[in-house]
Amino acid sequence: MEMTNTAARRSTGEAQLLPLPSIYSLTLDELKEWLVAHGEKPFRATQIYEWLYGKRVTDFAEMTNLPKRLREQLASAFSITTLKTIVKQTSKDGTIKFLFELHDGYSIETVLMRHNYGNSVCVTTQVGCRIGCTFCASTLGGLKRHLEAGEIVAQVVQVQKALDETEERVSSIVVMGIGEPFDNYDALIKFLRIVNHSKGLNIGARHITVSTSGIIPKIYQFADEGMQINFAISLHAPTTELRTKLMPINKAYPLPKLMEAVRYYIEKTGRRVTFEYGLFGGVNDQLEHAEQLAELLKGLKCHVNLIPVNYVPERNYVRTPRNQIFAFERALKKHGINVTIRREHGHDIDAACGQLRAKERKEETR
Repeated sequence: MEMTNTAARRSTGEAQLLPLPSIYSLTLDELKEWLVAHGEKPFRATQIYEWLYGKRVTDFAEMTNLPKRLREQLASAFSITTLKTIVKQTSKDGTIKFLFELHDGYSIETVLMRHNYGNSVCVTTQVGCRIGCTFCASTLGGLKRHLEAGEIVAQVVQVQKALDETEERVSSIVVMGIGEPFDNYDALIKFLRIVNHSKGLNIGARHITVSTSGIIPKIYQFADEGMQINFAISLHAPTTELRTKLMPINKAYPLPKLMEAVRYYIEKTGRRVTFEYGLFGGVNDQLEHAEQLAELLKGLKCHVNLIPVNYVPERNYVRTPRNQIFAFERALKKHGINVTIRREHGHDIDAACGQLRAKERKEETR
């Protein structure tokens, strides 16, 4: 009944009273500017950041070292974004997948993955996705809306609050959840600056990875940002023809042009690029594909992350046999390509991106 009601609220306009802007969307400099414009000292911004990201309060009234008048001003101008947990799935390997509800009733997924080097959070940048990759559950139902920067930040804060209970912390972030990050570019960049800032969540730039399906103009723009963020390309095919079948975005941004943009990024930043390559049984996982991939990447400062795909009921792709995965890996290594097979997380829960949302919120993904 709840899902039907939220869908009804969206369609009737009942939930269209937008909340106040999220204070999580403000960089420290923007918060200082707002404070000065409202007759306050800029040093108050650092105090507010400490309350938001250090103490993780959810009410301006709790910011007790701020003057009461300022607390009231903040409360009238901003909201502290909170996400309602609809479903929380915990895997045997410690992976936790959250389905969060937003203020307008839409839902997003966020995943906590545990590694031997720390806790990683995979965040979502959009409600749905318009890219249309044929293997992905995130694109079911298309794009509903972009997330504002504060809604992306709130995902990390929410997971950190869950980790506070065991005195752990988020040590890395991957921007690989629902949506195409470069399709929501301005909010993405603001999010990265906020979570990376030493007064914010203080996640090191080299512990943050952004993945794109290949929006070429934004790759050039991202290269020029001067950020030390890790960069990944969702590739999944070694030829233009096959990539177009798997990823319709290849029609707008064809593989040869994509590789030009990747070369620009490497030359401009000096940083390595990771190529995400999902293995789909009988589609892109043959040795000839490995040879073609090695040829495509020859001479590039790069790393290939082979991904044994999670089965998605709404899609028809099947899993590549284990021995074939290793054969594909060996073929790339033979050509000097740096390659690893991604460790699977949450195999016993709805692990594929967008899968939990597709199951729980069918009205959003039809």
